[in-house]
Amino acid sequence: MSGLIGKKIGMTSIYDENGKNIPCTVILAGPCVVTQVRTEEVDGYAAIQLGFDDKKEKSTPKALQGHFKKAGTAPKRKVVEFKGFEEEYKLGDVLTVEHFTEGEFVDVSATSKGKGFQGVVKRHGFAGVGQATHGQHNRLRAPGSIGAASYPARVFKGMRMAGRMGGDTIKVQNLRVLKVVADKNLLVVKGCVPGHKNAYVIIEK
Repeated sequence: MSGLIGKKIGMTSIYDENGKNIPCTVILAGPCVVTQVRTEEVDGYAAIQLGFDDKKEKSTPKALQGHFKKAGTAPKRKVVEFKGFEEEYKLGDVLTVEHFTEGEFVDVSATSKGKGFQGVVKRHGFAGVGQATHGQHNRLRAPGSIGAASYPARVFKGMRMAGRMGGDTIKVQNLRVLKVVADKNLLVVKGCVPGHKNAYVIIEK
């Protein structure tokens, strides 16, 4: 699907015409530069590679410096391929937040916040076992039984247990575009999107 690369600015809330308070996320969407054009003849598929957020040239490998020079742009921190653009673009073209219109729906994907090593109550929503009284003293947030001893005499694969949580690529679908601020390249979408503040996000139509 066609789209843009952006950066999560943070959350706020706005009032609609009925006076209802709507939580929303503000995203800096673009400007994105076309850094490569994939074609059926050369690459076997049609797509457009977009670059976002300038990067220092001294921090960019020589091969990538040449790649960005072909497009006539400064090195970029984030590069993503998109399919499904109806318009034809060439190297160096700039796409802005005006690619989106108010009222349409978008999908936003990003890497979720890392939570580190967490127990089953936080990680999987377990209720915890046992009571707080009757002699037990440290089993409130324990996972309980993870399998029988005599058969199958092992723990099944996929058993929900404690472990590292977060840091996964998550896509939130069908978020309504509430506002497009063209002069500042800001996109306001309803609800929340994954990632921390200043995290890179991919917005798809």
